[in-house]
Amino acid sequence: MIKDIATPVRTKAILEKYGFSFKKSLGQNFLIDPNVLTRIVDHAGVTEETGVIEIGPGIGALTEQLAKRAKKVVAFEIDQRLIPILEDTLSPYDNVSVIHQDVLQADVKAVMNDQFKDCKEVMVVANLPYYVTTPIIMKLLEDQLPLKGIVVMLQKEVADRIEASPSSKDYGSLSIAVQYYTEAKTVMTVPRTVFMPQPNVDSAIIRLLLRNEAKVTVKDESFFFKVVRGSFAQRRKTLLNNLQHSLQNGKEKKGVIEEALEKAGIDGRRRGETLSIEEFALLSDQLIEDFKE
Repeated sequence: MIKDIATPVRTKAILEKYGFSFKKSLGQNFLIDPNVLTRIVDHAGVTEETGVIEIGPGIGALTEQLAKRAKKVVAFEIDQRLIPILEDTLSPYDNVSVIHQDVLQADVKAVMNDQFKDCKEVMVVANLPYYVTTPIIMKLLEDQLPLKGIVVMLQKEVADRIEASPSSKDYGSLSIAVQYYTEAKTVMTVPRTVFMPQPNVDSAIIRLLLRNEAKVTVKDESFFFKVVRGSFAQRRKTLLNNLQHSLQNGKEKKGVIEEALEKAGIDGRRRGETLSIEEFALLSDQLIEDFKE
């Protein structure tokens, strides 16, 4: 019987065997609790028909649990030092491939087409490095990959922001961007004590199930997101003020912005965080004719 990688004793033994030292710059915190890993795989609903993309496998603790249940696991690892370790720790599993590449630079769609032809569905399941959590999630969503969903461990405060509702302190452009593409739900919180080394923050597992179609229909997606980002540029400022500063020639076109707000039935004195995603959709559709670049 192979001992789980994710026990403190086995993790230490692997690190010592290879003389591995953690790189702070890569946000390396390895999980040392097999129960947490099992629950992550449970929440992802991985079956023998599932293909899984993992990002940042470390020494293979989560990869191992995924390999036991999934049809195929493809892991992206940026740190060259971990490649020989993963070859060793994952040698019992013939359904795992490790790609030495930064996932932010990778053509993930091409990898999916190549690796998951015989899989019924594909999930992303990962313990994400905290310093690049948001760029990775946004790349996966904006690339419009044929995924069923994304189940990732991240900083608890980022999970709170993703899941936030209008008029809450955590609600912002990230909440809207992720909820536009997915249904988001925090499925568990994870204490810092189950990591080596221990991070300074608590973590959460968030499940993002991709929608069949976007939550709202807009005339122009990139302009919609531009309006959203601009509306949150300075949280204390009113919507009208933020839009004047964020839209091209906004100050000169103040009257145009006021008219668009009125047509959308939105008071320009409100702040961005009070608007629902539906209100942002109405507003961007009213503004686009005058501000499309």
